[in-house]
Amino acid sequence: MRAISTYKAQFEEVYVSFYARMKRFAQQYVIREEDAENIVQDIFFELWEKQLEFSSFVNLNGFLFMILKNRCVDFLRRKTLEQQAAEEIQSEYIRTLKLKSESLEALENKFLNEPDIDAIIQKAIENLPEKCREIFVMNKIEGKKQKLIAQELNISINTVESQMAIAYKKLKESLKDCTLLFLFFFI
Repeated sequence: MRAISTYKAQFEEVYVSFYARMKRFAQQYVIREEDAENIVQDIFFELWEKQLEFSSFVNLNGFLFMILKNRCVDFLRRKTLEQQAAEEIQSEYIRTLKLKSESLEALENKFLNEPDIDAIIQKAIENLPEKCREIFVMNKIEGKKQKLIAQELNISINTVESQMAIAYKKLKESLKDCTLLFLFFFI
């Protein structure tokens, strides 16, 4: 019990003597006061946990500032990597936005000036197998739920679902040059 109270007194003395200086030093490098405080507090927390004998150090000042310097270097490296990753994500996002913008502009130029968009879509639907076409029209054009379609046609819901999957696959293939229109009209 006496050893703990002795260590507590030594720790408090070291903490009071070094905390402010260590924080000022750290803040010169990590810039934000909160980050400097966190680094220094983490160091003192670990010192408390390890219960080092402070009197055994020939140069306690050098020891503490070496630990502090290493923690600041680690912090700065981590922040640099985080910033680089954020910049890469932002750059990728901007590239994606540009591609999507260009894609929409191309869509407008290619298809919105096309007089027979409805005819293209209608022809693709007409080319579906008969049962597949009937189920697709009931669901997507007439707006009927799959359960109701199954009841009306006296088939299982699984059959309706599989016929819809076939319809999507065939429409996607026949409208491959119009993928965005396919998505707009049928998904």
